[in-house]
Amino acid sequence: MTRIILAFALALITLSACKKDETVAGYDGEKLWILTEIDGVEFAARATLLFGEDNKVTGQAPCNSFFTKQTKPYPWIGFDPIGSTRMACPEMNKETLFFNTLGKMTLAEVSGDVMILSNDSGRQMVFKAAPTDG
Repeated sequence: MTRIILAFALALITLSACKKDETVAGYDGEKLWILTEIDGVEFAARATLLFGEDNKVTGQAPCNSFFTKQTKPYPWIGFDPIGSTRMACPEMNKETLFFNTLGKMTLAEVSGDVMILSNDSGRQMVFKAAPTDG
């Protein structure tokens, strides 16, 4: 009986250690993503996303840095409420557009150096991976 319990415990430990990261980062998305367009229109300000460990998402909107957590497994996307710094700047309208659109995204697709966030209404945010050194 002890051997069976021990074997079962070892199997559980082994399986939990092999669990795949189900976030964007776990599917080749662990890059710095730079927003290039929203709904087919070039985004003229700088905004970034970075998917990290433990579902953490950080980035820079046109005015403020922000943080949140990814709440749905890839290829779906969802975020906890977003926290950010609170500085005003001339690009506040672009920042508002960025945050409002990001909050409506429900799907993520990563293909090489392009990531597209989208939803069932046809809205899209297109990101390109930042160049890496080397």
